[in-house]
Amino acid sequence: MDDNYNHNWINGNKITSNESISVTNPATGELIGEVPKTSESDVNDAIQAAYRSFKIWSNYTAEYRANILEQWAKNLLTKQDYLAQIMSEEQGKPYAEAYGEIGVCAKFIRWNAEEGKRIYGEIIPPSSTQQRISVIKQPVGVCGLITPWNFPGAMIARKVAPALAAGCTVIVKPSSETPRIAIAIFDELMNTDIDNGVANIVTGNSSMISNTLFSNPNVRKISFTGSTAIGKTLMKQAADQVKRISLELGGNAPTIVLPDANLDSAADAIVENKFENTGQMCNGINTVLVHEDIKDAITEKIITRVQQLKVGIGTDEGVQVGPLINKSAVDKVEQLVEDATKNGATIKVGGHKLPISSHGLFYQPTVITNVQHTMAIAQDEIFGPVAPIITFKTIDEAIGIANSSQFGLAAYFFSNNINTIYKMSEELEFGMIGVNGTQLSVPQAPFGGIKESGMGREGGHHGLEGFLELKYISLSLQE
Repeated sequence: MDDNYNHNWINGNKITSNESISVTNPATGELIGEVPKTSESDVNDAIQAAYRSFKIWSNYTAEYRANILEQWAKNLLTKQDYLAQIMSEEQGKPYAEAYGEIGVCAKFIRWNAEEGKRIYGEIIPPSSTQQRISVIKQPVGVCGLITPWNFPGAMIARKVAPALAAGCTVIVKPSSETPRIAIAIFDELMNTDIDNGVANIVTGNSSMISNTLFSNPNVRKISFTGSTAIGKTLMKQAADQVKRISLELGGNAPTIVLPDANLDSAADAIVENKFENTGQMCNGINTVLVHEDIKDAITEKIITRVQQLKVGIGTDEGVQVGPLINKSAVDKVEQLVEDATKNGATIKVGGHKLPISSHGLFYQPTVITNVQHTMAIAQDEIFGPVAPIITFKTIDEAIGIANSSQFGLAAYFFSNNINTIYKMSEELEFGMIGVNGTQLSVPQAPFGGIKESGMGREGGHHGLEGFLELKYISLSLQE
């Protein structure tokens, strides 16, 4: 067992606790470490440290803050292999994906470091000759950042980097499923010239920590990535103090394949996206909608590619699909597949757990056909390695099926007809649209959804603006 990460960071100091949370490897069930079960007193200390340091940090130049962030990114890249090993062991994803995720962390940090230098105000034409109107942007203040387990490194960077670049100070609460990699990444931030108290991380009881963050008036913003159910609860808590909140919640991403699409290109992109991180991706494809004229051709291409995927322990060489995160995740996938088959769907490949380890969290990459969009497997977010295929006859029918979901995070479609591309891009009710590709998460673009998939954006200047307040100044000149 590795205890290198059995600490939190509060006010620039490593903090330990008498109580701890055990962390296990989802691939093997092995105990790999422990992290502190932080007390409410410690969380309040973190808030006070962030509050005290805010005045100093917010008054530094954007260039100074950017230099700190650049140091952080460099530190992560220096230890990219080591951090990827920790992530793969703790979260279960293949090493290659974990290695890439650490690289993504550095990209997000560096982009926000530069964008922080471009927080511009405005000069507005006055209403009288003696009036001068300007608008400036100032950091929100202390921010509570709550991150998920599926991308435990990237989500730290996507939240912390813009907050710090904007001049805010932060308290991070990582998922209890993957706290070690969050602490390891935070260690590298602490290994820069950052002031004490600017960035803090606490692990432990999720409800206690979030309640403490929400109840404290010194915390002016919460950024949360997680389930829609929890997001709704947090919105209600934020209302008590009219606390700013941004939410990146559940998704049910459809991909639509039209007859004029390049089917090989579409199949490659669909399989790459659908089975990335074992299907545990909020903007990952949930359902595959294919036109009836090409259903056999595209289904066969998808099946062929899925059959070639290597499933195994993430740190083993060549593995492309790892375990699910926990037993509840496996149970959910099994129940959705069983319900679909009972209601007439057909399993073409996969459809069962794999005995790769006695821990029982591996599920075979699965393709199911004859799925109706009213089935639970099409309505719920699967969050597992299962691709349900639904057929449609017209473009309007496909758009209607896609838009019938209460979620609106991401949607994808494949077509080479320019009229179709504009029609679908404009009519699909989702915050992000992928056309002839499925790569959406890049530092320079606004990532986020509509409807019950949340509010606010991460990435791009839009993400940075989520940590800024507008202040309007009206000056009357004196003669």
